[in-house]
Parts: sequence; C-alpha cells; structure tokens
Amino acid sequence: MKIGYDAKRAFLNNTGLGNFSRWLIKTTAEHYPENTYLLYTPKLKPNKWRNFFESFSNVKIITPAGKYLTALWRSKGVVSTLKKDGIDIYHGLSYELPLGIGHTGIRSVVSIHDLIFLRFPQYYGWINRLIYTAKTKRACKTADRVIAISERTKQDLVELLNIDEHKIDVVYQGCAPEFSIERSSEEKAAIKQKHNLPDRFILNVGTIEERKNLMLLAKALPHLKTTIPVVVVGKTTAYLDEVKAFLSANNLTDQILFMHQVTFDDLPAVYQSADLFVYPSRYEGFGIPILEALVSSVPVIAATGSCLEEAGGEFSRYVGPDDEKALATQIDEVLTNDAARQLMIKEGLIYAQRFQDRTLAAQLMDIYKQVIAHA
Repeated sequence: MKIGYDAKRAFLNNTGLGNFSRWLIKTTAEHYPENTYLLYTPKLKPNKWRNFFESFSNVKIITPAGKYLTALWRSKGVVSTLKKDGIDIYHGLSYELPLGIGHTGIRSVVSIHDLIFLRFPQYYGWINRLIYTAKTKRACKTADRVIAISERTKQDLVELLNIDEHKIDVVYQGCAPEFSIERSSEEKAAIKQKHNLPDRFILNVGTIEERKNLMLLAKALPHLKTTIPVVVVGKTTAYLDEVKAFLSANNLTDQILFMHQVTFDDLPAVYQSADLFVYPSRYEGFGIPILEALVSSVPVIAATGSCLEEAGGEFSRYVGPDDEKALATQIDEVLTNDAARQLMIKEGLIYAQRFQDRTLAAQLMDIYKQVIAHA
C-alpha cells in the first residue's frame, strides 16, 4: 500500500498532536515495512523528535514546490499531489482532510482526538469553536472511516456531531517507549539532584490550565493525613496564578513544587521517582500521561467524567473532579497501604499492555485494508 499522512503536526508541533502524529507514523512504518508512507507537510523546521524518519527507507517526505500559499496547499492543493503520487489511502491525523479528496477516488480516514471545544466551549474563543466544528464535521462526512482516540470521543462524535456510530472505529494511542525503560537508581538520583526533587513526591504532568483541574489537588492538600509534597511538571497559563493564590491563602506554598523546564529526556526518570501520579483533569480525549505513569510503575488516581478510566483501567483509582475530600482519602490510602499500592502497580502494567505499538498498528492496518477493499 501507498499510505499518505497529513504530517504537518509531526514536523511542526513538539507536543500533543505532534507526539501523536510521530508515534503513529513510526509505529506503522516499523511494524509494516512493506508499505510506502508519504508524509505531506506544508513546511519543515528543525525538530529533533522527527529525525528518526530519515532512518526508514519506506518513509518519504513531501513538501509543496513553492514557498508561498503553503497553508492553501495543505488544505486543497495537496489533492493533486496525492493523485500524482498514486496514494491508496490518506490519513488526516488531526481533524482535517483536504478539500476535494472525496472526488478523487483516493480513500481516506481521519483521526478525531476529542470534542472539548464543544463539551467545554468556555475554554475556546467563538471563532476557534466555529472553525474547529466546521473542519471536524466536514472531515467526518468526507472520510470513509473515522478513527476516534477513545470510546468517550466516539460517544461525543455521535452525540454532538451526529456522526453514524457504525462509521467510527476506536484506536487508542500508545506512549513513547522511553517511559517503560527502567532507569537505574543512579540515573534517578542524578535527575532528582538536577531538578532538586524531594525524596518522595506525588506527581502531576500536563499543561497547567483550568481544564486540567490542578486546583482539585491543591484543595485536597489540607485534608491529607500523609505529608508528602507535590511536583507539577507542565507549561503555564494564567490558571497557575489562581492555583498559587489558593496555596498562598492557605499556607500551602511549600507543598507544591512547579517545574516548567523539564526536558523529555528527563521526564521518564521523574515519573519513575514518584510515589503516586494524580491526574484530576475534567476532560481529555484519552489521557496519555496516565499511560506514561502506568508503564513507569507508578499508581494512578484520576478524575471521573471523561475517558480517564479507559486510559487507567480498573485498578487505578477515580474521584469526582470537584471532590477534594475523596481525592485526599484516596491519596492517603494509596500512600499508606503498600499492598494496595503494589497491586495497582502490577495490574497497571498488565493493563498497559493493551496499548502496545504492535497491537495498535495492527488495528490501524486492518482499518486501512478494509477501507481500500470497499473502494
């Protein structure tokens, strides 16, 4: 097969959808080397995370011939390039398909990660909501199959955009293999020293924004019987000021250490040094940090209300996103009951095996083959 990917995010985004795009391209190219993978991107820029593309002989990078109107090329002009290249199937990796692809005979699928812009419209400007909604609806209508990143996202597509549930497949995302590689005690000690980490800590990873709901963890601190600091790793937004104001007003400032400059290379050792991972997000498309924690042998407490149970499995713990007392109770239980904690770690590792790259690549390839077979 000749498989085309909308690879803009893979080349231009360092996190989020960029990580997803690079993971998916690498996973399919690695496990199904008999195919040719063409990556279509409007431009290139230095990005060390995509350097591995060059090591695959079955991966080719396609950019527009000119330097101008590159956005228009991605949204429409690329269609003629796809026809010239003889693409069998085109995969829009993030909500979009190029205009006109439905009239070319080229089969297509599109990945939808979440509909947070509809579930929580207050987090988005009205123009962005209109654009995201229009692009998503058009791509889902055009595509031969829609790939949702979780069952929750599939339900949202049916409920909020009236997409036929029989047109939607669920394929989860894996996480980077670096998190499942056990770090030596010396390496973890070095990372602790580098970042001045406490000996024991609760970890939270993710952008510090309102939807991620770090305030719940802050509000749980006064109710804890176990005294253990929290380490928060993530980019900042204005929401951080709200959290810090609460901490200051309640004399809790020294209970949370904020780290905004942790590199990806250091992050696995930070995870593996933690006693517990807490992820109280109100809504996610999937919740990759939970999977990163599970494969790092760290027990997880997360919030109910979206898809986090799908990421964490039945042996992780869950609380309501507004119930700080319940969160405190669960934290105390996990940190003081070693048998329960070890069971969560063991079962978490077992559960995480369903997100192995080989399994997910096979699911994707089955979808591609079915779509082409029904051409």
